[in-house]
Amino acid sequence: MDVDIVVIKQHVRNSIAECEKRCLMQCTKWLAELNHGLSQTTVELGGNPVVQNMHDGIEDAEYDIYLLAKSYFHVREYDRSAYFTRNCVSPVPKFLHLYATYMSKEKKRLDNMADSSVVSSVSHAKDFSELLTILRTEHSQQSLDGYCLYLYGVILKKLNLTDIAVGVLVEAINAEPMLWCAWLELAPLVNDKRMLESLKLPNHWMKSIFEGYTYIELFQNDEGIKIFEHLQKNGFSKCIFIPTLLAIAYSNKRDVDRSIDIFQHLQSVDPYRLDNLDSYSNLLFVKDMKTEMSHLAHKVVEINKYSPETCCVVGNYYSIRSDHYKAVMYFQRALKLNPQYLSAWTLMGHEFMEMKNTNAAIQSYRQAVEVNKRDFRAWYGLGQAYEILKMTFYSLYYYKAAQQLRPYDSRMLVALGETYEKLNKVADALKCYQKAYNVGDIEGVALYSMAKLYEKQGETEKAIPAFIKFCSDDKLIADKASLCHAYMTLGNYYEKIEDLDKASYFAYKCLDYEEMKREAESLLKSIANKRDHKATTSGAPASSGATKSTEHEKSDTYGGEDMEMDETNLSKRIDSAIREEEPGNNELAESSGIHGFHMEDTYDVNE
Repeated sequence: MDVDIVVIKQHVRNSIAECEKRCLMQCTKWLAELNHGLSQTTVELGGNPVVQNMHDGIEDAEYDIYLLAKSYFHVREYDRSAYFTRNCVSPVPKFLHLYATYMSKEKKRLDNMADSSVVSSVSHAKDFSELLTILRTEHSQQSLDGYCLYLYGVILKKLNLTDIAVGVLVEAINAEPMLWCAWLELAPLVNDKRMLESLKLPNHWMKSIFEGYTYIELFQNDEGIKIFEHLQKNGFSKCIFIPTLLAIAYSNKRDVDRSIDIFQHLQSVDPYRLDNLDSYSNLLFVKDMKTEMSHLAHKVVEINKYSPETCCVVGNYYSIRSDHYKAVMYFQRALKLNPQYLSAWTLMGHEFMEMKNTNAAIQSYRQAVEVNKRDFRAWYGLGQAYEILKMTFYSLYYYKAAQQLRPYDSRMLVALGETYEKLNKVADALKCYQKAYNVGDIEGVALYSMAKLYEKQGETEKAIPAFIKFCSDDKLIADKASLCHAYMTLGNYYEKIEDLDKASYFAYKCLDYEEMKREAESLLKSIANKRDHKATTSGAPASSGATKSTEHEKSDTYGGEDMEMDETNLSKRIDSAIREEEPGNNELAESSGIHGFHMEDTYDVNE
């Protein structure tokens, strides 16, 4: 981006005036925040062009009507606004008429929704048919400006006419590159990096912001971070939108502490800002920061009790206190205020799972997917729900969808592997576990699952290297039952092949676990008997007492150079063991590690 920052600020100021004239208030707000972030840049007003531009696009004969209609729009009297501008032909009042008509239809549709827990996705065509006809006709005559094209694209998107919507929104962006709301509507329709690069977008500085935003939406976090860090170095360092997206990117990368630090800084800079505070509260949930969550909940209630973001934060506050009924109540309130509020649908699904209400959870997750098909948390939640219902093929379908959205998330791969295992597709399950380990096993269970599967198949020689690798960082393993089973399996294996030193080492490790203590003592007796027998047959004096007294010393000192070398050699056998497997009917996508939760996905179901 080589555009002069002074030119950028002038673009922003002019666009604020244009969007404000057309009552595009969210876009105006975003541009005003961007303008404030560029406050260190001085722009010569030169007779205040913003004031001069206030009459552009409005004929003198229509100006009084426009002012009246605009005042009605601001107080949400959309029908009155549309009525008074019905015969206007100049660009600004004409757009206001179409936009007020759209807002009236949308408001009535939402008000008439009988059940706030269901998003209506079918009846849009009837609601918007008249407006759609007008826009389609004028589009065919090429008489729509960038703002009207944006509105046309929004309605097409709402009707699930995705391909046409993409084309129209790209037209709108080319006509009005500063119209951020058009970029924002386009972003969820971009399926992958290849599609993003193929879009015929204008060579404008706003394209960089859009690309960074879309990369993060696609979980291509490193690319997004790179773009926004470059923008920060080139004059956008104080624009609050950019650090917010960086915080979300770091959250996606599971760098929770760094993300929390950014959100706390944003709170100090703009203490009354509610945008994205639901994401911040998710991070506090993950870190179990109950005090900070309580302070945040009280603060947002004081700012605006009836904001969807506030309801979502309060819902997380009750969730962290394990009051799941109240949490659901607040997520439902958020959805009454905004039925398209993605976080609330997903989080409510998590709460229903905690309450063992699987059917309600499935309904919530399905609505989340309706709102945004890229919400991997909802797909993963559906997989978990159907797994509980023992509907394994359904579970496999939803886990696959989640894994394709998060290719390098080991949790998705492990869940897929476990599902393949239940379906007796051993080769596919092993591939999943191996790839989960290769991409960085978040939960530390992939190697253990792989070893257990080999053990179940009677392939002990392949299981042992995996068990050894699994045990190598025993202090990091949370599931001590799995660790104890691995130790006992290794102890029994080495006792069987007469490697008594290693067998003794792993058996002594099991003495620390009450559930395996007796089995470990029995194994140690067997090892001692074998030592005595060896000593007797070799003619050496047997001293079981001396042997026992030195065994525990060995358990403390074992694992030096010999153990390291042995582990290295044995662990190399994992990869070769995997490669020996026949792939069979592999339904898993093959790529560089396969395509590779609300960070909230890291806890139990609210993961």
